[in-house]
Amino acid sequence: MIRFDDVTKQYPDGTVAVDHLTLTAPTGKITVLVGPSGCGKTTSLRMVNRMIEPTSGTITLDGQDTGRMDEAEMRRGIGYVIQHAGLFPHRTVLDNVGTVPRLLGWDRKKTRDRSRELLERVGLAPELADRYPSQLSGGQQQRVGVARALAADPPVMLMDEPFSAVDPVVRDQLQDVFLDLQSELGKTIVFVTHDIDEAIKLGDQVAVLRVGGKLAQVSDPAYLLTHPVDDFVADFVGRDRGYRSLQFQPAPRLPLRSERTLVVGESTVGLTEPWVLVVDDERRPLGWVEPARVNGEVTSEALHRGGTVARASGSLRGALDAALSSPSRRGVIVDDSGTLVGTVRGHEVLSLIESAERPDVDRPDALAGHRGEGLA
Repeated sequence: MIRFDDVTKQYPDGTVAVDHLTLTAPTGKITVLVGPSGCGKTTSLRMVNRMIEPTSGTITLDGQDTGRMDEAEMRRGIGYVIQHAGLFPHRTVLDNVGTVPRLLGWDRKKTRDRSRELLERVGLAPELADRYPSQLSGGQQQRVGVARALAADPPVMLMDEPFSAVDPVVRDQLQDVFLDLQSELGKTIVFVTHDIDEAIKLGDQVAVLRVGGKLAQVSDPAYLLTHPVDDFVADFVGRDRGYRSLQFQPAPRLPLRSERTLVVGESTVGLTEPWVLVVDDERRPLGWVEPARVNGEVTSEALHRGGTVARASGSLRGALDAALSSPSRRGVIVDDSGTLVGTVRGHEVLSLIESAERPDVDRPDALAGHRGEGLA
């Protein structure tokens, strides 16, 4: 557990970056700090590992005052991931990952075995181990940064906008990898971002900071979306918060329809439907095709790939987005293995939204709805 008790950071010129912050980051959970530029997110993060010293107040790690701990020893127990990864350019990927274990005195074999294991876990091919950072894409570099932070199995991780420098598709993939790892490892994480969508997706609790380093609200994502504490939080969270809150409502049994399908190479001649779904040999959706435009053999180039795909076990938001984004207005629904199970229409999902019970976010729980302080 990380605890901020009335922490303030004021610089010699009088600028207050963090103003009397009291906040708890619970053990094994992801606490996301979010807010506009100048709200003290990164300053708060860096005070945890004493890269910045607080002016007043105390920060504790599992009850120990960080101001009384040996800096070097403390930092070796904290994983740290920053924007652009911060890799050593003259070291290979494998040696970058093994940086902290080597500092801790691990032998060469143990260090390299651990590094290779983590590269695999973050989704990097084994042949990348001997390359240098400049030979990797931005997304690959960020995966190496996450692996390096995990190498010595630290109980605490600090992450400062680690995915903001990559394109949206890669960013989404990195977020999914990160969540998969966290579900296995259960680290205590403080994560800084300026992106409210990223905060909502990743956080067990989200702390919204105002300019000047004052805590506006901290709660779980579902409560934050439905119960912003004031106009500042409501404006920051966004006007489409009602739609985004649907991601916390699991989809009930969807009224799925069977769908006629084609595979690449089949003919559309004689088909009268305006849109037909194309799947691969394992019935995984590839996209939609307009028979009237093709009037012959289906090719990959003829596919319309704009629609999203939702899981039957997923959320109401996913099902609605699949229906709204589909060119046929029929949302494609798959099982957990990615195999087509049917389609659903937008009005049918809206009917389910109307009849579905709201998630239990009306009563603040241990991580929800408190102004100024999160609870362990």
